[in-house]
Amino acid sequence: MGWKISFCPNTNLRTMFQVRPSQIELECQHTIRSHGRKLAGDHKHDWLILLLLVVIEIILNVINPFYRFVGEGMMEDLKYPMKENTVPVWAVPLYAVLLPMTVFFLYYLRRNDVYDLHHSVLGLLFSVLITGVLTDAIKDAVGRPRPDFFWRCFPDGRDCIALCLMCACVGLVVYDRWGNVVCHGKPGDIKEGHKSFPSGHTSWSFAGLGFLALYMSGKIKCFDRRGHVAKLCIMFLPILAACLVGVSRVDDYWHHWQDVFAGGILGLVVATFCYLQFFPPPYQNEGWGPYAYFRAVEDLRSISLPPDAMTMLGTNQQRVATSVVSSNLDSAFDAMESGRK
Repeated sequence: MGWKISFCPNTNLRTMFQVRPSQIELECQHTIRSHGRKLAGDHKHDWLILLLLVVIEIILNVINPFYRFVGEGMMEDLKYPMKENTVPVWAVPLYAVLLPMTVFFLYYLRRNDVYDLHHSVLGLLFSVLITGVLTDAIKDAVGRPRPDFFWRCFPDGRDCIALCLMCACVGLVVYDRWGNVVCHGKPGDIKEGHKSFPSGHTSWSFAGLGFLALYMSGKIKCFDRRGHVAKLCIMFLPILAACLVGVSRVDDYWHHWQDVFAGGILGLVVATFCYLQFFPPPYQNEGWGPYAYFRAVEDLRSISLPPDAMTMLGTNQQRVATSVVSSNLDSAFDAMESGRK
């Protein structure tokens, strides 16, 4: 016959790290040079929305948060030491954004699939930016004081009024007429001291590393029902790193444990939604590739194959599905008769 059918193979843990791609994979490649410009043009509105999210994020960091009421009795629980960050702020984009992007690019070098590269980067950026906007919006609205708020409010440790310049404090805490504490610390420290809930470090970590965990679980077919626990260990490595970042926020007395818990849930939920926007669930057979890749392959097949070939292909797929169902039913009946189920 004058036509030829070629299928793009699924990747697994063994073929994912092969040095040279097979001939069938070469027929299904979509590189940056061949499809990159058109793909970026099709998603130009998504990239514009990302820029809008960046602007909103900057505004939320510039404005002042809600200065929640802090009374005399509340200050007793806010006297934890004021420490430096174990995980600096500048390090968060490195492991939450650049590290996943490096993994995406390495996978692109293996398969030359611009759909996977574009959608993974776009999904990751949406994950961290949406999480950042939600986190900072909640921070500004709640205004919960940090555990080290006392030392931000009174950096000299003196929380009382001196009757004269030469006198000692008489033990009266500085309050306004509503009973709210009046701070004399640096305005920047006081402003940052009202941004405890939720934890930004934790939410960004789970948004970026959680997206990476979902991405890796799909690529290595973590849920292929073969019982390879080593794949689970690979998937949980980014989650473990994000958890350790959250623990460091409590150890540094920058956050309460509720702040870290809420930040982790927020980041992981947003990462899951953003991942499923571009990729099938990792437990599906096609969970290793983006939706756009499979659509491009189907479009290629519909153009290259004649109508009779498409009819024959559909008939063969129905026969394969019927045989698989029959085989599963026979196995189930045999198991019931033998008393195993």
